[in-house]
Amino acid sequence: MNEFLFGIYPYIAATVFLLGSLFRYDRDQYTWKASSSQLLSTKGMRVGSNLFHVGIILLFFGHLVGLLTPHSVYEHFISAEQKQIMAMTAGGIFGTLCFIGMVILIHRRLTNPRIKATTKLSDIFILLLLFVQLCLGLLTLPVSAQHLDGSSMIALANWAQHIVTFRPGAAAFIIHEPLIFKLHIFLGLTMFLVFPFTRLVHVWSAPGKYLFRKGYQIVRKRG
Repeated sequence: MNEFLFGIYPYIAATVFLLGSLFRYDRDQYTWKASSSQLLSTKGMRVGSNLFHVGIILLFFGHLVGLLTPHSVYEHFISAEQKQIMAMTAGGIFGTLCFIGMVILIHRRLTNPRIKATTKLSDIFILLLLFVQLCLGLLTLPVSAQHLDGSSMIALANWAQHIVTFRPGAAAFIIHEPLIFKLHIFLGLTMFLVFPFTRLVHVWSAPGKYLFRKGYQIVRKRG
């Protein structure tokens, strides 16, 4: 099971992520949008959206750099222990910003009658999926604080680097890691899996693609 979830499933998720995105863009461009509800109501949108997007973008690039930078690149400047503490501090700050923003956005979407009426099940699904993933990420902080030697961080980085370079044995690096880390990784991979079928596809177009796209967006169907 460990080999499938962390050695094979990443490639299944990546394949669906790439091919599914290409297929959707080719066949259904008018649904390639964020489905913004700002036109329906601006209450809570500015604060919630800004906190969410700033937090999640910084978290994404923090994970990207942290996981894919080999230990040999930074070991002459900073120790694994110091890097882990930096990662925990930054993750805690950015995660808190994102958490506050998500709570505002979810509350707004589920309680505002106008917005709720135009909300799809897929919108609620992806918001809740992101929220659960964020909570799992925040819950890794107290677990990481119990061992500040950087060993788990290096193991997770080795797993990620083996996956992206198609090297065998990636799953073995995290077989003994705490369950919370495995759940966080699995749900992260699942987000890539469902990405092409949700509003998340608009990430591909940020920030300039919308400015030059031909055609229109369907914001609301005619009744």
